[in-house]
Amino acid sequence: MSDLNLIIGNKNYSSWSLRPWMLLRHLGLPFRETLLTLDTPEFKGQIAQYGPTGRVPVLLHDGLSIWDSLAICEYLVELAGRGLPTDRSARAVARSVSAEMHSGFSALRAQWPMNARARNRHTPITSALQADLERVQEIWLDCRRRFGQHGPWLFGDYSMADAMYAPVVLRFNSYGPRSYAEQMSEDARRYVSTALEDPHLQDWIAAGEKETWTHAHSEVG
Repeated sequence: MSDLNLIIGNKNYSSWSLRPWMLLRHLGLPFRETLLTLDTPEFKGQIAQYGPTGRVPVLLHDGLSIWDSLAICEYLVELAGRGLPTDRSARAVARSVSAEMHSGFSALRAQWPMNARARNRHTPITSALQADLERVQEIWLDCRRRFGQHGPWLFGDYSMADAMYAPVVLRFNSYGPRSYAEQMSEDARRYVSTALEDPHLQDWIAAGEKETWTHAHSEVG
């Protein structure tokens, strides 16, 4: 297999970078990572070498530049021949909830920015944020109930959908203990615990904790 190179942003803050990184790890595909520091004067020129949008992540492979986290994840699934459910109905739902995460949840993104090393943060729970949090739980419980009987992940085995929701798990870990955990269902808490105990996610968190950069707009609560 030709060399895979994933261009990512700061591990503490870059939720979009985390998604394909997690899927690569779970698929067991060897890859290099190139980390660019976000919000620096150099970033715009650096990322322009890899992709056309000025954003991370970007995957370089076999002469291709693939941008956008969802497109990268779909490409990796094709490359590995796994990473989505084998059942057609489950696969359609996995793609649907992945796309919903990709395009929605604006209040969750804005009010709970990803900060992998943060703990015990507190922000007001607005009605828009509450709606997003309830919808996330609804997705998790529906997928687990309908398709997850044979394993601990949303569709039993780890899939693209779990990778897409990994940053949300980290948000619950940063902001949830004081402001929301008491409202979560037992099944949702169990899924969060499963995801947080994943050694690949633990590796990402540990790397984020070692970073020295800070972004004021993501240090809320």
